[in-house]
Amino acid sequence: MSRPAITEVTPPRRELRRVGAHSHIRGLGLDEKGKPKFVADGMVGQMEAREAAGIVVKMIREGKMAGRGVLLVGPPGTGKTAIAIGIAKELGEDTPFVAISGSEIYSSELKKTEFLMQAIRKAIGVRFREVREVYEGVVRELKIRFVKHPLNPWVKIPREAIITLATKDDERTLKVPEDVAAQLLQLRVRRGDIIEIDAETGVVRKLGRVGEKRYDIETERYLEIPSGPVRKRKEIVHTVTLHDLDMSAMAQRAAIASLLGLAVEREVPPEVRQQVDKEVMKLVKEGKAELVPGVLFIDDAHMLDIEAFSFLTRAMESELAPILILATNRGMAKIRGTDIESPHGIPLDLLDRLLIIKTRPYTEEEIREILKIRSEEEEIPLSDDALEELTKLGKEKSLRYAIQLMEPARIIAEREGRAKVTAEDVRYASKLFVDVKDSVQYVKQFEEMFLR
Repeated sequence: MSRPAITEVTPPRRELRRVGAHSHIRGLGLDEKGKPKFVADGMVGQMEAREAAGIVVKMIREGKMAGRGVLLVGPPGTGKTAIAIGIAKELGEDTPFVAISGSEIYSSELKKTEFLMQAIRKAIGVRFREVREVYEGVVRELKIRFVKHPLNPWVKIPREAIITLATKDDERTLKVPEDVAAQLLQLRVRRGDIIEIDAETGVVRKLGRVGEKRYDIETERYLEIPSGPVRKRKEIVHTVTLHDLDMSAMAQRAAIASLLGLAVEREVPPEVRQQVDKEVMKLVKEGKAELVPGVLFIDDAHMLDIEAFSFLTRAMESELAPILILATNRGMAKIRGTDIESPHGIPLDLLDRLLIIKTRPYTEEEIREILKIRSEEEEIPLSDDALEELTKLGKEKSLRYAIQLMEPARIIAEREGRAKVTAEDVRYASKLFVDVKDSVQYVKQFEEMFLR
């Protein structure tokens, strides 16, 4: 069945937002000498760790990371994931970034090695250039229509969107289907953003915003309003992953297998990957494509077992390998699947191949700056006393707890008719939503009443 077409309609009016936990990260926040700024590119503090990550980026660009990886070590909530994302952002906007947890390999229906191989292939991009028909312009109006989820009436999902794009010379209003609407939400597209939408595939790309830089520290890229017609032919640079190409080849095999009444394979055979690699290398030699090594980030790396570590050690030496970044908050621990204790629960032969970067708990000043960034990113206006109360909670309990309280506090303030969140709203929210330590104390207090 063909996908719904993009059609032009009368313009509507609405602005929407969608925020991820690390959507504000734009890079490592380094100056021209590779030294970290205290606050930059959405990053705050962790000066030594960010400087070390910047050196890793330079090594990657110079091709000096072959056979090596990175290990981020630090307590929970100290920015390990943010640093990994920052490394990927520094390598380029289209650099693939794949994040998995060490425990995921056990919950998949695939073999552990196949799961890891697919993750590795997802983290290696192939960049193509082609001329395509696109809609490009600054967003003047945006309205997304939601409907109830078919399986959960409490959840709403996008059904379609109506968006007005304008250039210096033209303006068009488009009606787009649910897959495009979902991309608009995911990219947090709003009025003033410059975007382009592929007229055939519906792929949305966010190019920047209209305007001038107002602050020394900006997380947005500011551009001039495009000229010419909204719909135009334009050279598009797009990146697919080796895994995407593997799945495309597998789909062709599955179609043939179903016609012949054969069983459809669940895992990608080695010969399929070898054929894909051969075709890609041919395109690279012809100058029609280029390889983009990305970042494979494995959080809670201590959850991996000895077989997984052995596989990763061998994979790092491959010619087609992404940048491997592991993260853990463990000290001395047993290597899963053995009785051997090792630093961070990782075998010594793999540790010898890793550059280890440590992160430390945030200071009160750093917590305050992070909360400022998150309040701006999530569009939650905080009064000065609310910011100080959240900073206090972040220092005493945890940064994650303070960030999680921001949205409940906003709803409480809105319920009371206040435009800004106050310290009173934060304190009230902290009574309703306790942190982990308070939860443990509560269980101990009423331990006899809980089921065993």
